[in-house]
Amino acid sequence: MSDTGLEFSVGNHVVYPAHGVGQVAGIETQAVAGMELEVYVITFDHEKMTLRVPTKKAKVAGLRPLAAGDVVGQALTTLKGRARIKRTMWSRRAQEYEAKINSGDLISIAEVVRDLHRADNQPEQSYSERQLYESALDRMAREVAAIEQIDRDAAIGILNKSLQKAA
Repeated sequence: MSDTGLEFSVGNHVVYPAHGVGQVAGIETQAVAGMELEVYVITFDHEKMTLRVPTKKAKVAGLRPLAAGDVVGQALTTLKGRARIKRTMWSRRAQEYEAKINSGDLISIAEVVRDLHRADNQPEQSYSERQLYESALDRMAREVAAIEQIDRDAAIGILNKSLQKAA
């Protein structure tokens, strides 16, 4: 907590559900419809995007700090678990996976990575499975990288180690 009463400060890494890890680049006041509105300016380097989230609506929007160490531990343990594949149509499962990825919840994202991971000796993934897997893996890796202060590739290495223990 900063002394301004705001939950996040400039320089903080934050997670926005639909976009993953970003960094608070600034806190600005903007005039919207004749009213003053305080916003967090969040940059997402990997998407080359800037988002402005009203400070009063940040919680409702799902903006959160990076996951705590115990949550990361749970997520890595989740990767080691057995894949749970529902016997529903792919389109329905794909929607559920997409919703989990966009929830911003690290454990839910880990479930998607676990469920869609393919070891070398397993059958190929379809294009859409691969896309969802890559998206979930990237989202998870970026958060682990920000927490551990390592780069994305090193984080993917950590995740792959956990996935291999599962195989």
